[in-house]
Amino acid sequence: MDDQHLHDHRRLGRELGLFDTDPLMGAGLPYWLPDGAVVRHQLEEYVRELECSAGYRHVYSPVLGKRELYEISGHWAHYGDDMFPPMRLGGGGEEVVLRPSLCPHHALIYRSRSHSYRELPLRIAELGGMYRSELSGALGGLTRVRAIQLNDAHIFCTLDQAVEEARAALALIARAYADLGIRASRHRLSLPGDGAKYVADPALWRRATALLREVLDGSGIAYDAVEGEAAFYGPKIDVQIVDPAGREATLSTVQIDFHQPERFDLNYIGPDGAKHRPVMVHRSVVGSVERAVAQLVEQHGGAFPAWLAPVQLAVLPVSEAQERQAHDLAERARARGLRAEVAAEGSLGARIRAARLVPYQVVIGEREADAGLVAVRLRDGRRVDPLPSAELLHRVTARVGARGTELWADA
Repeated sequence: MDDQHLHDHRRLGRELGLFDTDPLMGAGLPYWLPDGAVVRHQLEEYVRELECSAGYRHVYSPVLGKRELYEISGHWAHYGDDMFPPMRLGGGGEEVVLRPSLCPHHALIYRSRSHSYRELPLRIAELGGMYRSELSGALGGLTRVRAIQLNDAHIFCTLDQAVEEARAALALIARAYADLGIRASRHRLSLPGDGAKYVADPALWRRATALLREVLDGSGIAYDAVEGEAAFYGPKIDVQIVDPAGREATLSTVQIDFHQPERFDLNYIGPDGAKHRPVMVHRSVVGSVERAVAQLVEQHGGAFPAWLAPVQLAVLPVSEAQERQAHDLAERARARGLRAEVAAEGSLGARIRAARLVPYQVVIGEREADAGLVAVRLRDGRRVDPLPSAELLHRVTARVGARGTELWADA
């Protein structure tokens, strides 16, 4: 079996007990099993903390909106084929729609309060659900789904701030990729193509494209300009990834948008006391949670960075005589916030093989128990000299807390 098949997240994700599907739930609607829910939760918490440290404020907004909302935003005219049909409420003729995007909601949140130039840039972030009516033939695993949990944010800023905010968003993406061990295949400047899919405003496209080129050039990032891949309302920077089969997809994006601030009549009060139109910078650090987890599964083959791993510490007593110490160590590990399990059934060799994806495997034999020490095997095959259990927990907790890809660091 080749590596492409071995690391296909659709197979490996099910084998590892991360997610699955059921015909009664429907195509493109996977559910998360306990181990997969751990990975998802850790990823979401990481993104929230990363965004908070970068000055973002988090919000929650409904997954439904009136049809009129998406008519104003332009989604209904330019993106309607990818939206679920409206649902009629009661007898009054009011129609609501499952949202295909979070940006109209964030525009309304911005509009709900008056803003001064002193408040800008205002960075609003959300890990929120959105829904797209994908064709059945396009659906697959976690990469193409109909219910999407999106890591999204919108920065409302002055024109003079837009380039720096977009550049900072790219730097945030690069940091997240380093912590997650994700490799970007290339950066793409996605431009409009022909047709009614795109907003007909040449000046808008020229302004936004020039700013995004300035962002990329100023960041020293090589990129390919590709026509026909823009959002309907403006160009975007796409961070591309490749799966083991060589298929390319977009994971993260940065966009500069002049269209929706105009459509929603957004404004701020400038230093001159007059109203001015803000620029709306859209950005997503890890894209959809579903696609990000699929990429993590395929890139790491299920051997997640220690801070993301469903089980971080496997404690393996050599015999029944060491089980008490094993359970005690696992309890102390869990008290420190680590995800630890005791594996006592079967031969030691079989248990080690079963725990091959666990970052830290701790073996307790008679010699270690008598000396108050533990023997540590790292997932990458390295062995650490026996050390006191308290020191082990201190080191593992430190590495997990660092949220990087390194498994071990010398004291």
